[in-house]
Amino acid sequence: MKNFHQRDEHDTDTRKSETKRNKNMKRLGGGGLSLQTFANLKSKNSHYNPAVIKKQKEFYKNAKHVSKFRKSLKQQNSHEKDEMKMQSFHEEDETGESSSKVVNKGKSHKRIGVEEVYKQTREEMEKARREREEAFQAKKQAKEEAESRRKAAKGKMMRKTRHGQPVMKYRIEHLLESIKKSAENDGKNHMTSSC
Repeated sequence: MKNFHQRDEHDTDTRKSETKRNKNMKRLGGGGLSLQTFANLKSKNSHYNPAVIKKQKEFYKNAKHVSKFRKSLKQQNSHEKDEMKMQSFHEEDETGESSSKVVNKGKSHKRIGVEEVYKQTREEMEKARREREEAFQAKKQAKEEAESRRKAAKGKMMRKTRHGQPVMKYRIEHLLESIKKSAENDGKNHMTSSC
């Protein structure tokens, strides 16, 4: 009889330990990883790495700049080759003076064209920058004005009588102003919707 009870107690102890182990495994997310599996997971490079992404973006950005630079060089070289052909063609002509003038004139036109384009783009950029600055200054000024108005209104709204009660005069004025503004806005909206 004793053996039966001892064996039964032993079974309940092992069952308890197994259930505890199972609960812990569920709580911790399953069984532990083997050393080989852990090493393989560590060595894989499939996870999110912002530093690598940043390097790749920088690389592609630099590659784009290099390709643009090479294209511009290619265009400059083609323009120079065209000018050389024009020059050699005019030198073979009979009239040397007029041909040299034409060649110089052609070169100057191309340079002026490039310079004009550069100046025009520069002016556009300056104009856009000035407009941005003006808009920023206007926003800043409007914000400062609104803040000063709020401070003044807050000062009036916070005033108290000598008994500690709020002064109702300023509160009523504030309500009246807000009602007038909403009425004006409703009137404008009504006028625009009826047209």
